[in-house]
Amino acid sequence: MTPPHAPIGELFIAADAGDAVKAGELFAALYRELHAIAERELNRGSRDLTLSPTTLLHEAYLDLAARDGVRFPDKERFLAYTSRVMRGLLIDYVRRRRALKRGGEFQLTTLMEDAVGAAIPAAEPLERLSAALDALEQVDARLANVVDLHFFCGFSLVDIAALRGVTDRTVQSDWRKARLLLQREMDQR
Repeated sequence: MTPPHAPIGELFIAADAGDAVKAGELFAALYRELHAIAERELNRGSRDLTLSPTTLLHEAYLDLAARDGVRFPDKERFLAYTSRVMRGLLIDYVRRRRALKRGGEFQLTTLMEDAVGAAIPAAEPLERLSAALDALEQVDARLANVVDLHFFCGFSLVDIAALRGVTDRTVQSDWRKARLLLQREMDQR
């Protein structure tokens, strides 16, 4: 018989302290939520990607497990950080596929299509959004976190308010500010 898992709060504390076993348990405990985030990330990019949500999620886990010194004091920050890792992996994936079509394997093509004829999505919009989010995080990390949680993780503004222990109006205000700053940043790129 397997022992019961520790409460999620205890897993965050242990994972934050560097306990790799507890970090793995934390990942397993949040697997469904992380899988949903992976699905949203893939659907946001393009329906033509040949990457499954499970593959993206597992690649994100391997990426997270290889990092030293990354701290996750709570669920909110863990999910937001994992979402960013997935976004970065998607950008790299799209770049690699585009590079292959530009002669990486000595294939001459006139259209940007993969072997089954599906268009390969452009990495530029994802890169611009990612760069704008990075710039927003430098200006106001709290606003960037609202974007990660709402746009990438799929949490409602009410859910984010509950996670943070603040009012809905505070999160709504943060969301409006974040959108304005992101738009301004993306217009400059």
